[in-house]
Amino acid sequence: MNEANIKKLTDTLAKKLEAVHLGGGEKKAQEQRDKGKLTVWERVLGLIDKGSEYTEVGAFAGEGMYADYGGCPSAGVVVVLGYVSKRLCVIVANDATVKAGAWFPITAKKNLRAQEIAMENKIPIIYLVDSAGVFLPLQEEVFPDKEHFGRIFRNNAQMSAMGIVQISAIMGSCVAGGAYLPIMSDEAMIVDKTASIFLAGSYLVKAAIGEDVDNETLGGASTHTEISGVVDYKCTDDKDCLKRIRNIMSKVGASPTAGYDRVKPMPPIENPEDIYRLLPADRAKPYDMLEIVKRLVDNSEIEQYKELYGQTLICGLARIDGWAVGIVANQRKIVKTKKAEMQMGGVIYSDSADKAARFIMNCNQKKIPLLFLQDVSGFMVGSRSEHAGIIKDGAKMVMAMANSVVPKFTILIGNSYGAGNYAMCGKAYDPRLIYAWPTAQMAVMSGASAAKTLLQIKVSSLKAKGKEITKEAEEAMLKEITDQYAEQLSPYYAAARLWVDGIIDPLATRNTISMGIAAANHAPIEKRFNVGLMQV
Repeated sequence: MNEANIKKLTDTLAKKLEAVHLGGGEKKAQEQRDKGKLTVWERVLGLIDKGSEYTEVGAFAGEGMYADYGGCPSAGVVVVLGYVSKRLCVIVANDATVKAGAWFPITAKKNLRAQEIAMENKIPIIYLVDSAGVFLPLQEEVFPDKEHFGRIFRNNAQMSAMGIVQISAIMGSCVAGGAYLPIMSDEAMIVDKTASIFLAGSYLVKAAIGEDVDNETLGGASTHTEISGVVDYKCTDDKDCLKRIRNIMSKVGASPTAGYDRVKPMPPIENPEDIYRLLPADRAKPYDMLEIVKRLVDNSEIEQYKELYGQTLICGLARIDGWAVGIVANQRKIVKTKKAEMQMGGVIYSDSADKAARFIMNCNQKKIPLLFLQDVSGFMVGSRSEHAGIIKDGAKMVMAMANSVVPKFTILIGNSYGAGNYAMCGKAYDPRLIYAWPTAQMAVMSGASAAKTLLQIKVSSLKAKGKEITKEAEEAMLKEITDQYAEQLSPYYAAARLWVDGIIDPLATRNTISMGIAAANHAPIEKRFNVGLMQV
């Protein structure tokens, strides 16, 4: 039953991915080809090394959003972490089949996330530009604020100062403020006849100053490579453009590394597909997280830290695809302690928080990246926990995690509730990558608890207004609240808003983490973890 449940979820995931990868649909894709242009995925796959691994970021961004405007699949832009001429890069490619590549609010957020990944890991970023600019009906949500469209150009300038390679290819329309992105890159190239770049198109030029000029003369490839000198390379077609990018990347010099330890990768001894049957279909049921870990790590080996202490958190050293990692994972089985008390799985107790804080400190001392595996209901409550100092120990764990200088990675396996999400390195704590399995749920509390709480508030409010509530009406309200909250618990709801970088099949976890650490290894640690920050 467990296996059937997860396979159903992964089948749904595969179908949803297939749908978002179609972008604006096959008809729009054919229109691209009829213009002599490649589609966005043809461009991306033509750029990365043939047969090499890659990780997509933000595939479900915009999922279920902007229905009034026809939707915005994958935020109208593809972001991939992949190898170009054996150099690990971030690739950002506009999908012109989605509203002509126009920028929705979520498009800006996804582009900023791509730049953040490049900046944190100090790896090159390549822009494949084909966009009509800001989506005007939503311009107030895209244009003026700190984390809006303009931040992208600020990041262009910041990355230039940091020495991060930026290459842009103008492969279609590039209009208005969007024109600054490619030209603020280190190098820019443009495809002849199918691409153009200008601050204002021919219609706006006619309206503004009365000049009659066609777009090709105004800002085509010949204009900007032969007259203005704005663009560096003129390409005959999309394939020629991609080839030139690969040629440039093949000559980029090596960068310093952080020196994270890697040996020859070993597959897990335990079958990773066992994960499908080990994760309960009923998320309230306990299970042994250690068995999940053994199916993710090399040789199924983990050196547990304080194995018999604070047992609702597993802490230990292991390897994933050869990379050394420090794992912090919520233990979901019920544990009986020497104190003759039972500890609920998925809950962080004082001793577990104290153990995790010390383990995180040790990983920082040893320069070992951290991997957080979340299935957490929160911190333990009640008089016993309060008297034991749960707030103090929880704060120590959060402080150690938040101030960690080694790269952090997070996988949401099951529950991700409340302060547990924070302590286990949720999005607010800068994981280099954060992904969810299809089994994940994220919210301030569980669906059942939240629905009952919200129902009590609603019923009390109605009664205060003198309204009588029948049992049938109360049940109807509970169903409505439960359904709405269940939608918000979904990993797709989180992925649509980029609270996570994506949703992956459990079997893709090793590759995702490996590529993340490979990227992080390009960014040497510039400061030491300050033990003085910890009140231990």
